[in-house]
Amino acid sequence: PSRSFHGNNRLLTSQIISYYESINQCKKELPEYFNFASDVLDEWARLEKDGRKPANPAFWWVNDEGQEVKWSFEELGSLSRKAANVLSGACGLQRGDRVIAVLPRVPEWWLLNVACMRAGIVLIPGTSQLTAKDISYRLQASKAKCIITSDTLAPAVESVLPGSQFLKSKLIVGQGNRDGWLNLKELL
Repeated sequence: PSRSFHGNNRLLTSQIISYYESINQCKKELPEYFNFASDVLDEWARLEKDGRKPANPAFWWVNDEGQEVKWSFEELGSLSRKAANVLSGACGLQRGDRVIAVLPRVPEWWLLNVACMRAGIVLIPGTSQLTAKDISYRLQASKAKCIITSDTLAPAVESVLPGSQFLKSKLIVGQGNRDGWLNLKELL
């Protein structure tokens, strides 16, 4: 028996499983190039816009205080394109470059994940619990060209940046401004 996926009777669990099974059994060709942002997110946005897919939130975030951020597929697609432009433009990153994100799980964390996929940039996630030693090691081992953090974590991150020889840009997520840092919200 199959069941509905998010109330959409056209997209059944059994259909999803059979699709992946057909790929695993080499009955379907894998695409030479696959990009989740353009091949899935943008396609779902188009289906929603055309009325062929019911409008469901692509992203829905609620914090402990009850604040909500809700984006449709179209909004997430548009925001991720803007964020990808920030990464490739203002931050000077190219396909294959590495970025370290030391962020709590705020909406921008997910937005930057999709933006990196879209731009072909490798995202190295880090939690807000990383120590200065952890951050320094990750910067050196990954040869990351950009670091992204929140305005509250920036002072701790900043303490290890002088030793990073590969870093080109620093991007801050939040309301505050710091010397030498780009602000994501302003650039979006």
